[in-house]
Order: sequence, then C-alpha cells, then structure tokens
Amino acid sequence: MAAYFAVMLAVGWISSKGVDNQSFFNGGRKAPWWIVAIAMIGAPMSGVTYVSVPGMVGVGGTAMGYMQMVMGFFVGYILIAFVLTPVFFRMNMVSIYQYLEDRFGAASHKAGAWFFFISKILGASVRLYLVCVTLQLMVFGPLGLPFVLNVAVSVAIVLLYTFRGGVKSVLWNDTLKTVCMVVSIVLAIIFIAKDLGLDFPGMVKTIKGSGYSKMFFFDDVNHPEYFWKQFLAGIFTVLAMTGLDQDLMQRTLASKNARESRKNLITSGTLQIPVIFLFLCLGALLYIYAAQKGIPETGDTLFPAVATGGFLPSIVGVLFVIGLVSCAYSAGGSALTALTTSFTVDILGTGGKNDEKILSTRKKVHLTMAVLMGLVIIVFHLLNTKSAIDAVYKLASYTYGPILGMFAFGILCKRKVRDRWVPLVAVVAPVICFILQSNSERWFGGYKFSYELILINALLTILGLCALIRSKKDE
Repeated sequence: MAAYFAVMLAVGWISSKGVDNQSFFNGGRKAPWWIVAIAMIGAPMSGVTYVSVPGMVGVGGTAMGYMQMVMGFFVGYILIAFVLTPVFFRMNMVSIYQYLEDRFGAASHKAGAWFFFISKILGASVRLYLVCVTLQLMVFGPLGLPFVLNVAVSVAIVLLYTFRGGVKSVLWNDTLKTVCMVVSIVLAIIFIAKDLGLDFPGMVKTIKGSGYSKMFFFDDVNHPEYFWKQFLAGIFTVLAMTGLDQDLMQRTLASKNARESRKNLITSGTLQIPVIFLFLCLGALLYIYAAQKGIPETGDTLFPAVATGGFLPSIVGVLFVIGLVSCAYSAGGSALTALTTSFTVDILGTGGKNDEKILSTRKKVHLTMAVLMGLVIIVFHLLNTKSAIDAVYKLASYTYGPILGMFAFGILCKRKVRDRWVPLVAVVAPVICFILQSNSERWFGGYKFSYELILINALLTILGLCALIRSKKDE
C-alpha cells in the first residue's frame, strides 16, 4: 500500500507541473486519445466494482446477468460519442452543465449542478466507504486504529494527489489504475483456478457447469434481471452517469477535439466488456472456491475473505490490496476534482473573476469537498450500508434522471421553457419515481422496478419540461 501511494503521489506531482486553472479543469485539452481511452476503461470502475461485481454473481440468482447491463453500456458510449461530445466541444465548455444555462437559463444550470453535486458526493463517498471498510478489516483494525483515522488518511491521500494537478493527475493515475486492476484480476483468477486444480479448459467447463454462468434472463418480465430492463437501464445509466457526469466527461473533454474524444469513447466502451466479464468469471470461481473451502461470506465480503483469509498464497492478498487501492483512490480523486470544478464554475461562478481569484476559490472548494466527503463516509459507516453497488445505481436513478431528462429535452426539442420552474420539475420527478417504486408490485401486478427507474425519472422530467414550454408569442 505504501509503495502504491508513493507511486500515485509521484505521478500526481510530476503531472501537476505547469498546471493553471484551465489545465486543472480540462487538462489543457492536450491529452492523447489513447491515454484517455485507457484511463476511461477503469474510470467508471471503483472499489465498488472491484468488490461488489464479483460478489453479486451469487446473490439473488443474478449470476452473470450484469452482462446484460454492460451490453447497454456499450450502446450508451456510442450515443455519447456521436450525440453529446460534439455539443460539448462546439460550446468549448469547462463544465458540461453550462449547456443548461445556454439552452434554458440560470435556474436550470443551477438545478443540474446541484443534482450532480448531491449525486457525486454521495456516490463517491459510497465507493470510498467500501474501501475504508476493507482497509479497516485488513490494516487499521488489527493495528488498533479507529475508523475515523482510516477515513482521514484515505481522504488526505486523495486530496494530496489532485490538489495541484486536477484532471492531468487524474488521467495519468487512472491509466495506472486500469493496468493494476486488470493485472490483479487476471492473476487472482489464475491462482484460484490453480488451487482448485483446474487448467484453462477445466476452468471454463467448471464455470459453465455451475449455477453462476447464466447471462440472459428473458423468461419473467417482473424479474429485476429481465433482459430488456437491464439492457435499457445500461444505456441510460451510461448516458447519465458518464455522458452527463462532470467527473467522467472531464477526462473526455481533455482530448484535443471531438474526433479524438470519439475515438477514446468507442475504444474504452468496447474494452470494458471483456474487463467486466473477467470480474464476473472471478466471482463464479470465488463462489465455487468458497463452497469447497467452507467459507461462509457472500456478496461484498466474499472477495476480501478469500484473498486475505490465508487460503491462497499471500501474493493473492497483495494483488487484492493493490487492485482495491488503485480503484478506490483513483475514483475518489477524480470525483473530488469534478466536485471542485462543478461547484467553482457552476454554483459559485467564475464570471468577472481573474485567475488569481479563481485559484484561491478553487483551492478552498477543493479542501471543503474533501472534508465533506470524509464526513459522509463516516455517516455511511454509522448507518452500516451493505450492498454498495446496488446503492450506487439506485441513487443514480433518482439523482441523474432529472439531468438526463433536461439534456434530452434540450437536444431533441428546440423550444424555450419557463426557466424558473425547471428546478421544481427536477425535484418532483424523483418524488413521483419513489412513490411508483414503493407501490409498483401492488399497482402493476407484481412488477418490480430495477435500474430502469432512471428512464422513468428522465421521461417524467421531459413531460414536466413540456408543460413549461413557452408560447410562440412569449418566445
């Protein structure tokens, strides 16, 4: 861990040389497309992905059903590359939510920025929380150190490597993270298969013959894993959580132009499919291994229990720690940078301020966001949140839905709306979604909403905006 932190901080320090405000926010728009593509493979994958995706294979009969959502992710990346990216580059944006002010007005701009802020601070904290829990179990707990110190150290490391470099530091550390993550997963699979006495054909046969290999669910439309629910949810989740997320789009906007950005999005979207499939194969092997060795853990605690429980060579534990740490701290750093950018540019505003004033504001915001993230992690710990990846996607359904609806309406319909009422629509849509989700089984013959709730949320937002369309005379 100490060695990885040293490398990460060194990368952050080297990449921060010559960084000004613009470079902090968008990397100076000089990043090679292939570096951004490698960074974007691992960028959406946090410590939650690293621990929860293998664990979810044996929970609730989902098996490898997550791949249905991943197929939707790919379609979402294509739409981002050809629909959203050209708009953002044409408008030369620092924050993507500036589009909302240009299209609707100041109230819509603030509404989009605040929804992103709430979603990102909670989502990033859930991701870092899961890692802090694992580190408490493996490192801080055995040393008799409190959870609060664990959180303070984690947030301080994230703050240190992004404080000066911003997006430039995030890009290079994401590249390092992607390499570490893929290597650790591949080697973990090899070591577990070896301990089970399986060669490659034997491993494939074992996974295929287990109850964990089912990938497609077409039988029951009421089942949360039903194919079209998962596939459509994947498309709209990526559109919202990547294409309309300042955190992830900051990397894409660091490319030289829209064409380079399109190349990195298509490349990273394609390569994510085999990488996530590796996570699911690892999950199947973990459950097979746990059953053979009598390990009771399931879900988020399974991978840590197998990797660090002394059942396998110690190198597996080391690989697990490196993979987890690389995922967690890179994701935390990028979220912190995006929060700083959005709060400085969208909520506080940079109009009429010189570079020195913006720099001072940006540093204060960066420190404040780090402290706030730490406090939210401690609250999650007190609430004892369990299924992390499920919590992240459910949260996204409520907070990213209105953002998706506002952008979709803005791009597809050219009419003006009554801007001052847009924040009300953005709040009412998630409330209606919550009511629908709470009563869906009773009202809709046993139907259960899953991650497709984000689409319902966006559609309700669009309908609300339609009701706010100005008359031709007003326009």
